[in-house]
Amino acid sequence: MSVDLATVKRVARLARIAVSEDEANRMVGELNGILGFVEQLSEVNVDSVEAMTSVTPMAMKKRTDEVTDGSKAADIVANAPVTDHNFFLVPKVVE
Repeated sequence: MSVDLATVKRVARLARIAVSEDEANRMVGELNGILGFVEQLSEVNVDSVEAMTSVTPMAMKKRTDEVTDGSKAADIVANAPVTDHNFFLVPKVVE
């Protein structure tokens, strides 16, 4: 994939960046260089490489997934002006 002058101007317009003609011409070469490097990366065989979340190995701290009601329903609705069975009551706004 390569970038031409029209693409650079279109991207600059979409990003709302003011780019002069000289800057746009310079960016064509720079963006093509970046895209060439990305294409080189796609040629690397990474089939045997394990996915990483960090550069240092670490185990994620996990807790058991327990479903509870939170035991705080009364505290949550305590400051509400009107409630009913731990639910907020709001005025009807749509007819």
